[in-house]
Amino acid sequence: MSMNLAIDEIVRILKDQNTKFATSAITKVAGECDPFLVLISCLLSLRTKDAVTSAASNRLFSLAKTPEGMVGLSTADIENAIYPVGFYRRKAVQIREISKNLIEENDSKVPDEIDDLLKLKGVGRKTANIVVTHGFGKPGIAVDTHVHRISNRLGLVLTKTPDKTEFELRRILPEVYWRDFNDLLVVHGQNVCTPISPRCSGCPISGYCRKVGVARSR
Repeated sequence: MSMNLAIDEIVRILKDQNTKFATSAITKVAGECDPFLVLISCLLSLRTKDAVTSAASNRLFSLAKTPEGMVGLSTADIENAIYPVGFYRRKAVQIREISKNLIEENDSKVPDEIDDLLKLKGVGRKTANIVVTHGFGKPGIAVDTHVHRISNRLGLVLTKTPDKTEFELRRILPEVYWRDFNDLLVVHGQNVCTPISPRCSGCPISGYCRKVGVARSR
């Protein structure tokens, strides 16, 4: 089977499988299609579990949903709202700084280009890609630890870093799959293709997987 046909099948199967599992925190926020909320939720999600991210996002957005609203909050207000997300003190400062920058440099609007988003303090390629895809509906491939791990396990790529995985996936994945690929692999990675001892025996895409680097599975 060609790689393109395999990718088609992998995406189709994961879309069907993932209806059984809870959607990711970012996907829930992305439903509002507000680039600013997507951006802030992405920052909160770094090094933080989905359940904690969702609760923190809800608390924070009940206080403010715009750059002006965030700047109107004190750093302590933001800290209290987002605790216990990972690095919550640093993130509180970043959220105020980014909001202030958006007001002063971009007429309170979130940039819709990856290169411009990367100029914002604390924004990396994963966050920038999620903002352009979920906030603006533009092509992008967000690569986190799940996407990086599973893409290499499957044998789709042979890369050492998430950034290199992103650029390789941009080369081999049909653009129609770019936006959804992160969501599909994050949910699959949280529930089936776990970092240690993945559930290969019950994995619906096991037949397409080369199991690269898998020493032990269930």
